[in-house]
Amino acid sequence: MSGAGKKVFLTAEWKHLVMLNYEIEPSVLVPYVPKGTELDLWNGKYLVSVVGFMFVKTRVFGIPIPFHRDFEEVNLRIYVRRKAEDGWRRGVVFIKEIVPRAAIAFTARKFYNEPYIALPMAHQIEVETGSVKSAEYSWRFGGRQNSLKLNTCGEAQSLAEGSEAEFITEHYWGYNAQRDGSTLEYRVEHPRWRVYDVADAKLDCDVAGLYGEQFRESLSRKPSSAFLAEGSAVTVYQGVRMTR
Repeated sequence: MSGAGKKVFLTAEWKHLVMLNYEIEPSVLVPYVPKGTELDLWNGKYLVSVVGFMFVKTRVFGIPIPFHRDFEEVNLRIYVRRKAEDGWRRGVVFIKEIVPRAAIAFTARKFYNEPYIALPMAHQIEVETGSVKSAEYSWRFGGRQNSLKLNTCGEAQSLAEGSEAEFITEHYWGYNAQRDGSTLEYRVEHPRWRVYDVADAKLDCDVAGLYGEQFRESLSRKPSSAFLAEGSAVTVYQGVRMTR
């Protein structure tokens, strides 16, 4: 694709993705939109998602890094798009990404200006007869335990065309504002995921302390939707700087 990096940066498996999605006022999101992109909407709604998942079998430039292959991540992300020569590219922008390894956070901040921080983390996934029944990701912040969890109902299903789950999961680009004012664009490749419906979901988090007071109101409400995606193998390609 025109403008897309062709060299593989990272390969891994993303598994058991807990996704809690919230409606939010666009004025909160505008300061985070990188140059050259615009906010992407679903059915007229502006969304922000808190996502927890497992990074498994991670390789950077084809190399497995000892003690840094399998770990949790929890991120807060918004949705953008960019008009390119080949049409609209729909992508995500990360507000903050939590991982348990300081070396991962340091590398992402230094070389890609990604908003990573390192905190003590844990996870608990309940699987019964091949189906995920519940999933929880937790992290220590602000002197207490924070968590993101849900209970599923039924079996995993294919994505429904035009659904909110399809919108959330089918963003295959990442955008990141760089220190020099440019925007880094990178491509993420994975098959369509199957998703579980959710019986109940909860975010227990120091929202203002972690993400900022501007997110407190939206993230303190009941999520507008929640689901668990099975995940798959993923390939992340090296980023390309867009013209300032």
